Amino acid sequence: MNTSTPPRFDPQRVPHLLGSFAPVTEEVDAVDLDVTGEIPAGLDGLYVRNGPNPRFTPIGSYLYPIDGDGMLHGVWLSEGRARYRNRFVRTAAMKAEERVGHALWGGVESFILPGAGEVGPELADDFKDMPDIHVVGHAGRLLALAESACPYRVDDALGTVGRETFDGALPAGITAHPKIDPLTGEMVVFCYALEPPYLTWSVIDRHGAVTRKPTPVESVDEPMMIHDMALTERYVVLTLAPVFFDLEAAMAGGSFLAWRPERGTRLALIPRDGGPVVWATDDAFWLWHTVNAYDDPAGDGSVVLDYVQWSRLTIAPGHEGEGPPRCALVRARIDDVAGTVTRTELDDSRVELPRVDDRLIGRRHRYLAVAAETGRADLLAGEYDALRWYDTARGTSLVWSAGDLSVGEPVYAPAPGDDSDEHGHWLTFATDRTDGTSWLLVLPGEDPAAGPVARARVPVRVPLGLHGSWLPSSPGE
Repeated sequence: MNTSTPPRFDPQRVPHLLGSFAPVTEEVDAVDLDVTGEIPAGLDGLYVRNGPNPRFTPIGSYLYPIDGDGMLHGVWLSEGRARYRNRFVRTAAMKAEERVGHALWGGVESFILPGAGEVGPELADDFKDMPDIHVVGHAGRLLALAESACPYRVDDALGTVGRETFDGALPAGITAHPKIDPLTGEMVVFCYALEPPYLTWSVIDRHGAVTRKPTPVESVDEPMMIHDMALTERYVVLTLAPVFFDLEAAMAGGSFLAWRPERGTRLALIPRDGGPVVWATDDAFWLWHTVNAYDDPAGDGSVVLDYVQWSRLTIAPGHEGEGPPRCALVRARIDDVAGTVTRTELDDSRVELPRVDDRLIGRRHRYLAVAAETGRADLLAGEYDALRWYDTARGTSLVWSAGDLSVGEPVYAPAPGDDSDEHGHWLTFATDRTDGTSWLLVLPGEDPAAGPVARARVPVRVPLGLHGSWLPSSPGE
């Protein structure tokens, strides 16, 4: 589908293309970053984060956080020193745009798709790859991840290798939020699609081989958007909020995404051994991100799921005048016999981008961290000026207010050779709203509310973005 006269669209009126979100186009290498404080000697590895960063001025539409080219920002830490590099994830579509010097694809809601005469038959009349959401390491692969499509493999220097299909076993791709079992080394993934099968899940073993090919999830008979998942020792946990793809509406100029709360939200417990899916039903809510899940240690068969809950889809149109959607940090207990859900609010603060120590994925966690709002600054959706940590055993929390800094997702870097989830450090990028300077922050796990023990000055502004990973230099750390 090619449109010669794109709909009227002014990128200068899109807040998420301005200020701290504005894309950068320069790829930079810098060694010996200026550091305020002292980088702990035990931090040895790479912190890398992905996020939407259009290579060229968008056309047609721009929907944050769905649209945008991927850009990886990496800081290598070793012996108290830091070096930085950023690189675009160069997809075939981006290379086609670079050849002509401007955008050829519109945002997902504009349906501007170039024809064969512009980009060749392989790319024509198809959506653009956008591996711009997350980046993870598994089985020797570093993967830049899209919403639900093929990831792109990048090398140790963040250079793009190419589209990753796992030796052809997962040609449709995977989710942006796979979960890696820290005990088995398996990476469990899902993928949603616009055509049947609408939802599948798969398993990739610790060596990178696909041991479970795409397996359809029963009772899913229409296309739905599902952003994140969770994992326990027994189950793959998927939350199916009532967000449906509406191609007919999109073709008529409406929204591609339809929020239908009358359908309610369903939660699927998919046995990792391949058994029948256990379904639980609940009132409608939207979920961008899970915190973690685990099988109830009391042994009653239920699953505990922590997540950030929204009262509705935050990017759906048609809610003018209703005010902002409500947000809460929630613990759900899913009964895998009765098919019921019991929800408890842990906090009704406006938080997002939750993380735990990745070594506890699928197991009971005590601590979790989020990006948060203090309410003292006028921030855009997806912008945060504080970090908050919760002790779920004590029901307490700590907060560090970042002042003029807008902070991102906190990622935990364990202390080498230490099994504790308190003795490591939390890492995040931050950008000063007053002057556009960016920093890598290092906060102590034992007392994160005390603030950073080190700030490494990044030589370019790091646009506010999404998700990242800590990749230690020595395996097992």
